[in-house]
Amino acid sequence: METKGLTALRISLASPQTIMSWSYGEVLKPETINYRRLRPEKDGLFCEAIFGPTRDWQCYCGKYKNPRYKGITCEKCGVEVTRSAVRRERMGHIALASPVAHIWYTRRIPSQMGMLLDISRRNLDRVLYFAQYIVTYVDEEARKKALQRLEDEITVSEREQASEINARIAEIKTRRDQRIAEIKQKQAQLEQGYDEGIAEQLDPIIKEGQKLEKQLQDQMGEAAKKTVVFEQTGEKIIDAGDKVAGKHITLIQKTVQKKLESLENELKDKRQAEIEELKTQAAATKAEADQEMESLRNELESQTSASSNQSSRLRDELLELRPFTFVSEIRYRELKQRWGQVFRADMGAEAFYDILERLDLDKLSVELWNEVRTTKSKQKRKKATTRLKVVEAFRRSGNRPEWMILTVLPVIPPDLRPMVQLDGGRFATSDLNDLYRRVINRNNRLKRLLELGAPDVIIRNEKRMLQEAVDSLIDNSQRGKALSRRGRRELKSLSDMLKGKKGRFRRNLLGKRVDYSGRSVIVVGPQLKLNQCGLPKGMALELYRPFVIARLVQNGYAANVKGARRLIERNRPEVWEALEGVIGDRPVLLNRAPTLHRLGIQAFEPILIEGSAIQLHPLVTTAFNADFDGDQMAVHVPLSQKAVQEARDLMLASRNLLKPADGEPIISPSKDMVLGVYYLTMPQKAAHRGDGRIFADMDEVELAYALDQVDVHTEIKLRVTTWYDDKNVRLAEAETRMVETTVGRVLFNRVLPEQV
Repeated sequence: METKGLTALRISLASPQTIMSWSYGEVLKPETINYRRLRPEKDGLFCEAIFGPTRDWQCYCGKYKNPRYKGITCEKCGVEVTRSAVRRERMGHIALASPVAHIWYTRRIPSQMGMLLDISRRNLDRVLYFAQYIVTYVDEEARKKALQRLEDEITVSEREQASEINARIAEIKTRRDQRIAEIKQKQAQLEQGYDEGIAEQLDPIIKEGQKLEKQLQDQMGEAAKKTVVFEQTGEKIIDAGDKVAGKHITLIQKTVQKKLESLENELKDKRQAEIEELKTQAAATKAEADQEMESLRNELESQTSASSNQSSRLRDELLELRPFTFVSEIRYRELKQRWGQVFRADMGAEAFYDILERLDLDKLSVELWNEVRTTKSKQKRKKATTRLKVVEAFRRSGNRPEWMILTVLPVIPPDLRPMVQLDGGRFATSDLNDLYRRVINRNNRLKRLLELGAPDVIIRNEKRMLQEAVDSLIDNSQRGKALSRRGRRELKSLSDMLKGKKGRFRRNLLGKRVDYSGRSVIVVGPQLKLNQCGLPKGMALELYRPFVIARLVQNGYAANVKGARRLIERNRPEVWEALEGVIGDRPVLLNRAPTLHRLGIQAFEPILIEGSAIQLHPLVTTAFNADFDGDQMAVHVPLSQKAVQEARDLMLASRNLLKPADGEPIISPSKDMVLGVYYLTMPQKAAHRGDGRIFADMDEVELAYALDQVDVHTEIKLRVTTWYDDKNVRLAEAETRMVETTVGRVLFNRVLPEQV
């Protein structure tokens, strides 16, 4: 990469096309180097055809071995003849058999993908690692057709059920009517049979009566030859020898009449019982039929209600299908079987790739803006604002959300993940090679299973393992930590190379060695002013060496640069004189890592001191988040006049008294300073050396304290000029009088500014 002309760098998402444009070839095999020839394997992680030759100006097979063949690609081995240094820049790629989510955008807090789609991290993980399905797409036209088809099916079903029940009811009615008709016919036959039967049974009685009556009439007035008995009833009419009279005729008639009435009543009762029996049968038949018909009607109503409930449930189920709905595997199979043509659902990164690819950022931005403006819920507004920031960041940057899902995985240059041969023939390799090897193995296995048409369960498991392998490659500290082959330590991933104190940014980019700079331990310097720092003489001489040389030449102490250097080496007094003059011209910048806000680097006027430690005013340590337990700070010298002016105007510690974040004071006494001031000014009842002494002014008090004649808490009388009386009421004009105080309070009063 050419670094000339670069003014800024921007880190952003890379599209699959961008990754392919970086790549010089696809890595197909997990092998690194051949154990016999100790040369890179073709299509492997160190392949020369992809990443460039291992030897300058020489191809893999040795056909081309001279710089004059520069730029030629060997037709035999496919290696370009160029410098071996290109192996530090050329990248390869792995074409993934299944899309894989970038762990930085899924597992970090907050999850960018989760915020963009309004999905919790838990659900995001469950879908990514094949524990549940997510609905990715719903076809509204197909849903309308399915709803119409459902209504038609329900109508037809209800019609068929009603038709069947009605047919059965009609059949029951027919059977009932037939049975009742049969009973009525029996009743009619019974009526007819009764008339015939009564005639048949009455006829012999009447004939017998008539016969006996004729017999007695023939013997009227005479004695009866024998006893006459009416055989139908067994009643004796006349005894033998009795004279036949009219009363005997009347008795026969009465007996016959009585017998006829008795028989007629008996037959009538019998007929009535049979008629009642038939009526009971008819009523029972009708009741049974009515009960069956009522049962069928209830069954129809129950079926209609069940059908209505089923249709309502299916309708709700169909209407509830919408994107970003999460369903279990069993539920997905049920829905797929019933509404497979209406929706699409999937697991893993493929599901989110499908969703993100069709995501309209402009439309989503408008919706979120409206929600922020209209919602009354603070929580909803906060959530919408957070999502809106992510959406707007995507829109401004021109990145697409689906680029958070990797379909092509870049392979970094081999010289950034080297394999070094140790004494004894063993090899030491970068952890990245193990992580890349794991990804390639799983990717190749997944390709093979897809070609063989393996069952879904196996395919899903392999996709999950590929996702975990890529996760471990990008950031091994997040999920399913990959261990070394012996299982003793975690492998160092790409993120581990970047983050932390020893990462690429803080160590190699931000922590570079810089000219005109130094570093040393800081110690407290309470005698310093706020904008001063104590700079060790040796360090100052090295930092300001060019300026000291210029000053020595300018003042005539040396004729040229060489002579000035000689003076510096000999530590001549002129050198320290020149250094004193130089350090007054330009301040130094003190920086403490990590520089988390702008007050992490400030300007100070240097004061030359003995020793090797930098002295710092205790009040400025808060801004640096420093203390004096061994912290180190870096010193930098501004070179140009513009930089010097800027340092004096903007960066001096005395000009940065407030926090940039909230405007609160950042320079404030604390801990031992507050305690010391309190101790200095507190009164004590105990007797002290020099109690009751009278002093003319503060200078005498300070002199007495320096000569050890009084203590800090000694009570004294002091002649002062003051604007306040004994009760602290302000006077119209200043007056001179005696006040009672302590030595400590006098000393404290001496250091206070006159304005206070």
